[in-house]
Amino acid sequence: MLPALKWIGTASGAMGALLIALNLPESGWAFVLFLISSIAWLIAGVVMRDRALWMLNLVYVGIDTLGIVRWLF
Repeated sequence: MLPALKWIGTASGAMGALLIALNLPESGWAFVLFLISSIAWLIAGVVMRDRALWMLNLVYVGIDTLGIVRWLF
């Protein structure tokens, strides 16, 4: 389960960054990908007992949620 979470977090984060970099009208959807990445890494951090990792991604979940609200609604 842990390797899958890490790869989901990595892939969705990279895809989100690419979508932002392309600067398309659909770029707001990158925040959904970032949210998926942050949740995956948050769970991985909890499983690995890595407090710095899960705390950082908990902050990212909040930022990603704000991005979703601001860009998509």
